[in-house]
Amino acid sequence: MNDWPPPDDRIDPLAIFHQRPHECAAVTLTGGQKVALLALLLAAAGVVAHDWVTGLIVINGAVIFFYVAHIAYKFYLVWLSLGRGVELSPTPEEMAAVPDDELPTYTILIPLYREVEVLARLVQALGKLDYPAGRLDIQLLLEEDDRQTIEAARRMSLPPQFRCVVVPQGEPKTKPRACNYGLQQSDAELLVIFDAEDRPEPDQLRKAAVAFRSTPPEVVCLQARLNYYNQRQNLLTRWFTAEYSTWFDLFLPGLTASGAPVPLGGTSNHFRVSVLKELLGWDPFNVTEDCDLGVRLHAHGYRTAMLSSTTWEEANPALLNWIRQRSRWVKGYLQTYLVHMRSPLRLFRALGARAFWGFQMTVGGALLCFLLNPVYWLMTALWFLTHAGVISAMFPPLIYGLGLACGLLGNFVFIYLALVGCMQRGYYDLVKYTVLTPVYWLLMSIGAYKAFFQLISRPHYWEKTQHGLFNE
Repeated sequence: MNDWPPPDDRIDPLAIFHQRPHECAAVTLTGGQKVALLALLLAAAGVVAHDWVTGLIVINGAVIFFYVAHIAYKFYLVWLSLGRGVELSPTPEEMAAVPDDELPTYTILIPLYREVEVLARLVQALGKLDYPAGRLDIQLLLEEDDRQTIEAARRMSLPPQFRCVVVPQGEPKTKPRACNYGLQQSDAELLVIFDAEDRPEPDQLRKAAVAFRSTPPEVVCLQARLNYYNQRQNLLTRWFTAEYSTWFDLFLPGLTASGAPVPLGGTSNHFRVSVLKELLGWDPFNVTEDCDLGVRLHAHGYRTAMLSSTTWEEANPALLNWIRQRSRWVKGYLQTYLVHMRSPLRLFRALGARAFWGFQMTVGGALLCFLLNPVYWLMTALWFLTHAGVISAMFPPLIYGLGLACGLLGNFVFIYLALVGCMQRGYYDLVKYTVLTPVYWLLMSIGAYKAFFQLISRPHYWEKTQHGLFNE
């Protein structure tokens, strides 16, 4: 650890851009997508101009039917996940049966940028991992221009399994670019990513290694569950915890059970290194590289499974910091959707009908909900204030009935699922806060609109999330 090797110029962290540009988000919209989008907008404008009442009814009806399908799909995923044992969960006896010298070698990638505040706690948390140190390669990925974090790491007395890897300056300056730099220096059999503030359960690596032994070769990724250690810091962290409990404990297990692509979380995904290198790692131009990689590995014929282990993170407690984080996530989902929908027929053939539908509902559907919700909230408010005839005309009996069901039953379903997520985790005192989650949805939509406009102006800009805001 005293000798820091200089940056290796032979490493290409943009390999996917150079070798498979059609799978890379370096270009936001292809020429074909621009033509298709323009044609769709002109067609909608033409229908409305020809007969504005019929046109608005058709558009509104299509949106309402989408809402119904989206609600039904989310409920279906939760139904699949509950009580069905869809997660991989090796027993203590099974883990103890594998001697240390038979465990696979493991690389841990920790991308760091301006993380001085949490560096010591990170090293302490990783030091608690129940895995033989001699089989670990823990890479602290440090950006070349981040002198403060580099100097803080130099001053620490790091165990021998740690090494500091300086990522040379370059564009785009993103987490996936740094991870690609670390991946190409890995000679291990398995690899996992942790974020700077993460606290994985001590047996997570051992559990993942044993779980991989019992899975078929096409299962190349295990996603551990994520949750928060500062659940009760304020109202925002309570909502955030309810959201994560629902997403990682209910929705993602349902996706794996349904055979759909899994939009990976940004941390605690465990990979077979050989396949990850075959896929050329992460897309450095995508600001939610995890979601993209989960879809991409599925399209290449591989699969993800859920691992019954939790990594504890810091829930973002500051509103503006939360909106920056959320807008980056939504922008990355937009990038992922646009990249994989460059050739819908090719994606359909690669995924199959059921997985293709899952991609539309999970990645595309979530984005559409975030953007459409404020429109319908505003329409509802305007109708109560003005009783405008144009709004009434958009809702003939059938569409009005479906819209009413979405407004009442749909909101109840999503609030109920947040409640179930908290109950599953044993967060009984957080249940009452799920009643207020519609306010949280409004914050999500604010982040989504920020992401939409930033996708146009700064598509590859990585909005840094500040960590270390929770003092224990």
